Amino acid sequence: MHRNIWRVTQRVASNLIVVFSGVAFYLALSHFDKVMGVFHQVVGIISPFIWGLVLAYLLDGAVRFFEQKVFKTGKNRVLPVLVSYVIAIVLLFLLLRIVIPQLVQSVMGLISNVPAYMDSLSQFAMEMAAKYEMETETLNNLLGSYEDLVSKVTNLLSKMLPQVFSYSVAIGSGVITAITALISSVYMLLSKELLLRQMKKVTYALLPLPTARKFLAICRDANETFGGFIIGKILDSAIIGVLCFVGLALLRFPYALLISVIVGVTNVIPFFGPFIGAIPSFFILLIVNPINALEFLVFILVLQQLDGNVIGPRILGDSTGLPALWVLVAIIVGQGLFGVVGMIIGVPAFAVIFSLFREFVNSQLEQKGIDERGEAIDRQPLPTEEEPENAEA
Repeated sequence: MHRNIWRVTQRVASNLIVVFSGVAFYLALSHFDKVMGVFHQVVGIISPFIWGLVLAYLLDGAVRFFEQKVFKTGKNRVLPVLVSYVIAIVLLFLLLRIVIPQLVQSVMGLISNVPAYMDSLSQFAMEMAAKYEMETETLNNLLGSYEDLVSKVTNLLSKMLPQVFSYSVAIGSGVITAITALISSVYMLLSKELLLRQMKKVTYALLPLPTARKFLAICRDANETFGGFIIGKILDSAIIGVLCFVGLALLRFPYALLISVIVGVTNVIPFFGPFIGAIPSFFILLIVNPINALEFLVFILVLQQLDGNVIGPRILGDSTGLPALWVLVAIIVGQGLFGVVGMIIGVPAFAVIFSLFREFVNSQLEQKGIDERGEAIDRQPLPTEEEPENAEA
């Protein structure tokens, strides 16, 4: 009987997949620029659906809240989705109608008043130097360097403002993209259950049953981590921005709205956010009123302590479970790979990877019968009902 020596077994297929994957990986690295060019082109084509997915993901929490707590509509999500989008559009309108014009006015006012502010700062510095008998030559050098820095920043902002206004044309040309993203996000939210069932169906069809279940469990954990962290961080930053504005307004600080927006937006970035927002805000106040700048440092320190010890833990909890060192690593690596976006999503992404690696290490230790110190695990059988009586006897 003739034996087919070319029969493709599962082992042969696995080896072929490994070989072809290695060759494809090598070719991709050899032509990295072309691969990235194709990648960016594909991302540009599907970008409306990517933005739609992001929008749907951010609004899913609000939709579930209205669905389960307010309207209790069950599987009918039309009314919760409608209310969520109305609230989002109203907030966006208020941002564009009230906040943005005041921000632009503050920036333009700051630029036009820089010369007067620098004269006041120089006079204040000279008075302090005379009062405390400081060397005026060193102080003049410092003021000259700082004035040059402020002048460069002012010129840069002056050049950027017309470009910012010209972006309205680009926004107008991207209306179709925005509408497509909005419509796709609505469909994603309305068809959420159907899409999830289809994804599970494809996963079970393509992967072995244990692998498919493990993959879906990982997806659920990743969704909880990302959702809890991203949405919680946005809410936390919004609260910090509002508290900052209220505090600065009550203390009669100049440019309270501009500084509050800087502090609130940068607070979305984990770990480095408070420092990134405090530094430019401090220098803005320094050229206006040095005393206010010092008072702002005290105020922002108190506000960040309130955020770190009260507001943040209540909103975020331990949503990542990452030690502080790995949070720092995740932020730096994320920033190096994807910029500011990487700094934000790097922490939850690394939290998922860290959780998977920790689970893998624990399972390997359990299989070897040792603990984290390399010592054998004492596995005693659980006592039965007769054992206590025998022990007493």
